[in-house]
Amino acid sequence: MTTHPHPTTAAAPKQAPARAARRAVRRDKQRRSPLLTALTALMLIYSLVPLVWLLINASKTQEGLFSSFGLWFDDDFALFTNIRDTLTYDDGVFVRWLLNTLLYVVLGAGGATALATLGGYALAKFDFPGKRGVFAVVIGAVAVPGTALAVPTFLMFSKLGLTNTPWAVIIPSLISPFGLYLMWTFAASAIPGELLEAARVDGAGELRTFLRICMPLLAPGIVTVALFTMVATWNNYFLPLIMLKDPDWYPLTLGLNAWNDQAATAGGQAIFHLVITGSLLTILPLLAAFLFLQRYWQSGLAAGGVKD
Repeated sequence: MTTHPHPTTAAAPKQAPARAARRAVRRDKQRRSPLLTALTALMLIYSLVPLVWLLINASKTQEGLFSSFGLWFDDDFALFTNIRDTLTYDDGVFVRWLLNTLLYVVLGAGGATALATLGGYALAKFDFPGKRGVFAVVIGAVAVPGTALAVPTFLMFSKLGLTNTPWAVIIPSLISPFGLYLMWTFAASAIPGELLEAARVDGAGELRTFLRICMPLLAPGIVTVALFTMVATWNNYFLPLIMLKDPDWYPLTLGLNAWNDQAATAGGQAIFHLVITGSLLTILPLLAAFLFLQRYWQSGLAAGGVKD
């Protein structure tokens, strides 16, 4: 007796390659979307034009800033002279502001990253009473802008006698609700519960388990939080503005603004070329950090985007 394959069963193997080919064509069209390419190009231009303008104008003298086109070089190339003058102007106060900024970043952003890592890991892997309440507080804190807390923070630090000191900038920088939330969600997906149970069965303590097993798994998230907190602290302007009066404790943001306002004061000297050069020198460490840690923070941002 001869059996004939069912028409639907026989056609299925032939239809599968066709469907796969159609899906591949659709994916190829999505990858080559002209609208997406145009939007990406616009975002690239939007991001690069200010940097190009800054680099070009940092190579001009004070007179050349007003006598040449903003997006092209002047005949007198003075970049290295401007860098030297920026670093030595007013007894090298720019270097002092740079060291102050590094101090605020190392202690403030570094401490915020450490606290966010510890808190996020604990919230993700331990159960305790009030955990839902903590989650609500963290989400609410993320939604509150930092400027809304600046005045209450100033009044509190004024009562404690900490205004006009580095601690008035460092201590508020230690709190990063967004960093805590990011590490919470990252630790929940990056560290399997079975791995922790196996370590505990083998006799490893909680501290050793965290340092030897969890920290390597949390590295992308830690780097991502560190970059966010570092940028926030490095570019912080409003908090130091209300907390600091002594120029010796200014970060770069306040110092460059003081140089920029110098032309408007009675008898003040306009040094816009030094302000622009100082701004260029200010963003170079951030660019270097993002480029050097690129592979870490990209994977950290993508955590949780793909579900197994």
